Amino acid sequence: MTSRQCYIYNSNPTFQPPKNQKRRPFFICDAMKKAEEIDVARCELSFFLQAKNIKSRTFALKRFRLLNKHRACAMRAMVSAMLYHFNISSELVQASVEQLSDECGLSTYSKAGNKSITRASRLITNFMEPMGFVICQKQWDKMLGNYMPKIIKLTPLFFMLLGISEKKIINAQQQQLGWINKNLISKGLNPITILDAKRRSKDIQMKSILKYRMSRHAFYKKQRNAQKLISLNETEARQTILRALVSKYSLSELTKLGPHGLKKQVNISYYYLRKIAKNQYPKN
Repeated sequence: MTSRQCYIYNSNPTFQPPKNQKRRPFFICDAMKKAEEIDVARCELSFFLQAKNIKSRTFALKRFRLLNKHRACAMRAMVSAMLYHFNISSELVQASVEQLSDECGLSTYSKAGNKSITRASRLITNFMEPMGFVICQKQWDKMLGNYMPKIIKLTPLFFMLLGISEKKIINAQQQQLGWINKNLISKGLNPITILDAKRRSKDIQMKSILKYRMSRHAFYKKQRNAQKLISLNETEARQTILRALVSKYSLSELTKLGPHGLKKQVNISYYYLRKIAKNQYPKN
């Protein structure tokens, strides 16, 4: 096999829902069924839509060829993934690009174990967004000093790929709003409008992103410290752990532990740090 033939890691990506599958509204189930029946990567919309330059918001050069077969396969999987995680009220995809990439089988790993989501990211940034199927919003995280994961909004053009009109989307939103308000009223709260529902859904998603990023940041900070300690020889690493434990416990606690108990705590801490040093951050 030539290098050209095997340059794609997964030549037939498909969307695999997360293990903790949640029940999806009828509108989303129907849209996902349509996505299986229609070849969204070869939709006639792609023939006459002109891609836009996202930065300048001007039309780019007209596209003279279709998506290559690998990107077309990636798009079919990505459309299903985006629909599954679509929030009808906010019109947002409640999943990060990384999560979408993982669930579509588009993520790749280097020999060193580093993950790459370039294939999914380029599909969204270089095709789906310029074509107007999605709108992506990036926000700077002042605390961590980098951009947060993109917030993806599905546009009416996205649903036109599936033959779903804007009117059907609005009807689905009204139905969803009715269900939300029914729950609010049953709790003695005031009903909300579509704009309130959009704002609230976006706030919840932003809080979820921030919580995930802070947790991940704390994990990798702990992992770096663990890797630094485990890189020492075992005797030196254990002595460092022992000194840390001695400074952590009070005199009465150390007396209660005794030499055997303290040795046991050193063993537990050492093997825990070895585990942290090798593990990957759990998937969201």
